[in-house]
Amino acid sequence: MYKNKIGWRFDNTYLNLSQSMFSKINPTPVKTPKLVLFNHYLSKEIDLDFSQIDNEELALIFSGNQLPDGSQSIAQAYAGHQFGHFTILGDGRALMIGEHVDKNNNRYDIQFKGSGKTPYSRNADGRAALGPMLREYIISESMHHLGIPTTRSLAVIETGENVIRESILKGAILTRVASSHIRVGTFQYALISKNKNDLQTLFNYTLQRHYPDLKKSETSVVDLLKIVLKKQVNLICDWMRIGFIHGVMNTDNMTISGETIDYGPCAFMDKYDPETVFSSIDNQGRYSYFNQPRIAKWNLERFAECLLPLINDDNKIAIEIATEVLKEFPNIYKENWLRMMKQKLGLLGDEPKDEKLIIELLSWMHQNKADYTNTFCYLMGEYEKRDEMYNEKQFKLWKKKWENRTKLNNSSKEDSFKIMKKFNPLVIPRNHLVEESLKYATEMNDLSKVNELLKILQRPYERVADTSIYQSTPFPEKNYVTYCGT
Repeated sequence: MYKNKIGWRFDNTYLNLSQSMFSKINPTPVKTPKLVLFNHYLSKEIDLDFSQIDNEELALIFSGNQLPDGSQSIAQAYAGHQFGHFTILGDGRALMIGEHVDKNNNRYDIQFKGSGKTPYSRNADGRAALGPMLREYIISESMHHLGIPTTRSLAVIETGENVIRESILKGAILTRVASSHIRVGTFQYALISKNKNDLQTLFNYTLQRHYPDLKKSETSVVDLLKIVLKKQVNLICDWMRIGFIHGVMNTDNMTISGETIDYGPCAFMDKYDPETVFSSIDNQGRYSYFNQPRIAKWNLERFAECLLPLINDDNKIAIEIATEVLKEFPNIYKENWLRMMKQKLGLLGDEPKDEKLIIELLSWMHQNKADYTNTFCYLMGEYEKRDEMYNEKQFKLWKKKWENRTKLNNSSKEDSFKIMKKFNPLVIPRNHLVEESLKYATEMNDLSKVNELLKILQRPYERVADTSIYQSTPFPEKNYVTYCGT
């Protein structure tokens, strides 16, 4: 394991896999790297000390122009079902420079995004634009502070070079930190590999890295499927809790660790509509808000297909075993979703009409185009704006039923509010505020809006001086569209 004064402790175990699973390649040097954002909180969390490093050297390090000693950069190979269609993929513009191990032996992939062409780039340039890299930084860090498993963002570097998309844009590189980048798509790639040992080797590596306790189990393959299923259920319920829509739930964007990854056409829902889609290319609503649980199950089925050869030599028996695990998904998801929604409403105990009460609220919100986040803030007294919508007769009747329900099980309004404030954020990365901050940063070279937004998003469950400003909804309303820029 390599160590140095900054605290890098590289131990690059992914290189022990078959060489068909990755390609060794260095980042393409950039012209004039300049530090845009650096996450000092995260660097301290993972035991890295950059206090003696100036901004110029930081820019050299996180552009890839000056790689740390002990790093060994690779592009990972993987496959994936993109909008239901299988294809061979890989890191087309990303390079993992190594695995850093902190003092508590937590292991992190350190990955550059936008660092140049790789063997998997196809016809692309391997570069990234400043706006989308800042966007991933903002959203991923917000997700972390919302308490949702996610990849993190350590730095954004401007390259001093332009990238050509629909227009000429400033180039940038994001440094992403993850517990690993092992995806369902990684297993799909190993399954079809010419090297028949790749699948077993990847499975063993995944257990060693993420679930070492399973190595002692006689049913470790099935146990892995069960754990990944539960992690995905928990993750999707968290997304549904905050109105987050990932937008591109392809199998190559589903990690085995249970972290949210790849913040491309993602966005947060303002007015409640279960069919909400933001992605410019999701014309059929495959990855809409309401469809996210169904797609998670579909992706898990693809993961189970990869594991069949390891479950049993008899494919028919393997399918039967995997099917038994997967058929539990609807019940496990519903149970977790119901628990989550009761937490959002501060309901203690179990009552037969709880689900009906929840559905009635969601139906009212949909019919009246109520803001998803602010409605729960209003219920717990954390929404200061006077909105006549909440004086509507049907809502007041529902609110009375909800208040009567909160009094059951020896609970008080204070008990309910205490629970609600743990699970209902006061602020989220509102799409119009994110876009405003990115416009200032990319068009005016002004990071003030980005930094202000990042600051408020660090404390999403607490009321601070500017909270009410960041609860504002877009006016006038318009159809918000996102693109796969990241």
